[in-house]
Amino acid sequence: MSRASAEINLSAIATNLKFIKSQTNAQVLAVVKADAYGHGLIDVGHQAVTAGADWLGTALLEEGIRLRKSGISIPILSWLTPLGEDFKTAIDLEIDLSISSVELLCEIVLAGKAINKTPRVHIELDTGMSRGGVGDEWLNFLPVLTQSVIAKEINLIGVWSHFARADEPSEKMNQDQLVEFDKRVKDLKKNGINFEYCHIANSAASLKNSDSHKNIIRWGIGLYGLSPDVNNLGSSKDLGLMPAMKLKAKLHLVKSVKKGAGVGYGSTAVTKSDTKLGVVAMGYADGIPRNANHAAGVFVAGNRAPIIGRVSMDQFVVDLGAASTAQTGSEVIVFGDGNSGEYTVDEWAKASGSINYEIVTRIGPRVPRIYSRE
Repeated sequence: MSRASAEINLSAIATNLKFIKSQTNAQVLAVVKADAYGHGLIDVGHQAVTAGADWLGTALLEEGIRLRKSGISIPILSWLTPLGEDFKTAIDLEIDLSISSVELLCEIVLAGKAINKTPRVHIELDTGMSRGGVGDEWLNFLPVLTQSVIAKEINLIGVWSHFARADEPSEKMNQDQLVEFDKRVKDLKKNGINFEYCHIANSAASLKNSDSHKNIIRWGIGLYGLSPDVNNLGSSKDLGLMPAMKLKAKLHLVKSVKKGAGVGYGSTAVTKSDTKLGVVAMGYADGIPRNANHAAGVFVAGNRAPIIGRVSMDQFVVDLGAASTAQTGSEVIVFGDGNSGEYTVDEWAKASGSINYEIVTRIGPRVPRIYSRE
């Protein structure tokens, strides 16, 4: 093994996808945005298709284009497409595009006319999150959309929205958003606008709100075996999910130090007794959170070793304990599924004041992805 690697279990990806398919009658859109949440866009995309995904979804258009050019033929939706993107290529490759403004609608229509091909589009509705989607501009947007549909300038495939609080299943806002979504859908149909698909459910809603499933669900963090919210929904194990990423590294150095030794930049930590320290050959340049505290660490020589001191750009230090048998060159598990006693992604998230989504997606390109089907 090199100094660090991220082992991606593709069988876990397949298991998590098959699990959610067994829980719904809707089609499943596997979300592979952000390089498949750090797991690797192309390998995960193909595995999801093999496991039965009906759709793939990305935020950025360039990822949708890469997927299509890799040989994937199922529908692909790319939804974060600012003005000026390569819409001609997207339309030519039959990648579905999301529209949330009159300006974007007009530009996509022009791109389709330029290559003499009708764009496949989904309309994003803001139902209460106040982020993406058509919101208060709806009454101005609707006539322009209607005109484009009548003129057959676009092929309207579906409409969609996004929950703000799906990871809090009892929150009234979830039902309010569903009501608003259904209201907008009725507005479209009253204007003679027909489409096949409606989708609003993300991973949390896919697991906990069957009323929101419509005819597509978007399976994001759950695809990778991680809980959408540990506090409200439970852990991966509680939800029946299999974490797909195991992050490994090597100890660059093991050394003995005396009680009272300052560790790392600023000597923010001081050893409380004579001990052994291990220098792990990863740092914040690799995606290890700089602010991670001693609630995270590594698993080595059969034991947990917590972080001590600040995480540096290329390395961090762990307290191995005086009796540790770890040696220079020993392999460590930074995080995994926890079944062997190692730290989990959720523990790393808590130790850095973040969420599991960020921990896996921030693992940088200096860390090679190693794929297995265990």
